[in-house]
Amino acid sequence: MTETSPRGRLRLLGTTMAVVLTLLLAAGAGCDSQRGPEPPSVQEKLKQSHIYGQSKLRIGVATLEPLMGILDDNGKYVGFDIDIARYVAASLGYAGDQRIEFVQLATEDRIPALQSGQVDMVVSSFSITEERQKLVSFAGPYFITTQEVMIPVALKNRIRTIEDLRDSSLRICVGGGSTTEAELEKHDIKTLVVKNVRDCVQGIIDGRYDAVSSDETILAGFRSRYPARFEIVDMPFGTSEQLGIGVPISDPALRDLVAFFLHKSYQEGRAGRTSPWLSAYHRNLGPWLGPDRQQPPPLNVPDLVDFDEKAPV
Repeated sequence: MTETSPRGRLRLLGTTMAVVLTLLLAAGAGCDSQRGPEPPSVQEKLKQSHIYGQSKLRIGVATLEPLMGILDDNGKYVGFDIDIARYVAASLGYAGDQRIEFVQLATEDRIPALQSGQVDMVVSSFSITEERQKLVSFAGPYFITTQEVMIPVALKNRIRTIEDLRDSSLRICVGGGSTTEAELEKHDIKTLVVKNVRDCVQGIIDGRYDAVSSDETILAGFRSRYPARFEIVDMPFGTSEQLGIGVPISDPALRDLVAFFLHKSYQEGRAGRTSPWLSAYHRNLGPWLGPDRQQPPPLNVPDLVDFDEKAPV
């Protein structure tokens, strides 16, 4: 048997290493092809939305719902929904109230405002339902709430159950265009419909109504204004309300962006950090609904590369 010379052994080793390197490069290329294209960036998605290039972001909000959205005596918009709106706006590049145009909307005006282009999005206790999803798009949910009933303390022994609400002598008030109106109708409860929940609350104070039904978050806000006058009764309506941010159905890019940033806040909270959502909750709703609520995971979140995650080429 012929012994290989040192030079031959080196040549053989070099050839072997070249083959191995070629195989590794080929495997890497195969992995890259399987990995698929890189997801779009936030900036690329923003260019696809109708808000790209706008000087201000127009956001529909409630201004008559304590803790959720009000215009205070100093002319400042405050509340949980307002804080969420500011966070989303800043994430989209509209930081500061000088870049936001808040538009006051009644409950029944939210969908028309999106359809007509009056606003770019709505952050206003907007429950996600199948019927509404045929008309507008939603990002979220960003809060899960329930339907409750608020009564004057004087009636606490008379109104305790859904059956009690069916008493034809009771005057039950709801805000027009709300999911609450439809839910009470399903339970054969007659209602008196007004423009907004604040009108119901004032009507109870004035003696025109006996009770008001709405989301727990909205009722907690009014009870925070009149803690000795009202009581919230927990009734088993059997439904939970998923609050979402409404955007025009014609702008899927904007919906994806809002969902992405809601999810970013959710991830920060899950990681144990103080997220924008947690800050907004503890500042507004926490003292009345308890400290243990957590942001729910948003649905249908796109895979995007954030502004600060993609280095310039």
